[in-house]
Amino acid sequence: MTKSEFRYAHHPEDVKKYTTEELRREFLMNDLFNEDQINVVYSMYDRMIVGGAMPVKSALKLEPTDDLKAENFLDRRELGIINVGAAGKVTVDGEVFELGNKEALYIGKGTKDVVFENGNEGQTLFYFNSAPAHHSYPTKKITKNEAEIVELGETKYANRRTINKLIVNSVLETCQLQMGMTELHEGSVWNTMPSHTHTRRMEAYFYFNLEEGQAVSHFLGQPNETRHIFMKNNEAVLSPEWSIHSGVGTSNYTFIWGMAGENMDYGDMDAVKTNELK
Repeated sequence: MTKSEFRYAHHPEDVKKYTTEELRREFLMNDLFNEDQINVVYSMYDRMIVGGAMPVKSALKLEPTDDLKAENFLDRRELGIINVGAAGKVTVDGEVFELGNKEALYIGKGTKDVVFENGNEGQTLFYFNSAPAHHSYPTKKITKNEAEIVELGETKYANRRTINKLIVNSVLETCQLQMGMTELHEGSVWNTMPSHTHTRRMEAYFYFNLEEGQAVSHFLGQPNETRHIFMKNNEAVLSPEWSIHSGVGTSNYTFIWGMAGENMDYGDMDAVKTNELK
């Protein structure tokens, strides 16, 4: 079973006027994982799709939603998957890929069948992003050992973090989709700070590995007009091209970033000084 939702893009002048409820309704995705269901959100920000699959009693096939107007989900799209639960498997046009916790799988345009299955050692949770594609690149599994790893931040600023670039153009070829995973070290709580914007691409964040009872305050908006959304474990948020995307937690956590747009250069960022944020 697939449940789909549609989200429009927003003008920054309008977002300035949003209430807390309106911000959460338009940008927060808090219902990605339900038993034996695939949940997808189709966003008009670079037509990114954010989704989650939670196979329990049966395998789940990725079916096209009405928004796609396609025979198969990936007729005109590429897909990136990161397993945020126990080990499971994804079958791609008959080929089986075993995915452990925090391992990724890229699936290229033109793939007919994608099937998610739970493993035997706990509950598998598959988080995924999908973006339009113009070319078909090979399906590939990426482990953390194959990722490009970058260490950033300092303990005194509570932002020591390990960035795992999993589905990026320095690791494998994609059309526009870029995905990776940032792990905050114990005692560090700030992510993507100092913050930045990049009008060449949008972004989606998925927060997980957050302790029970803890929360992350995610910041969005123009640098001089910031807003915040309090988020729980296993929730995602959309970040427009004109918006910062930073956060601070009441404990450390891990998050997945996914990007789509015209520029695939990871370093293409318009930096914002921390003491200039408003």
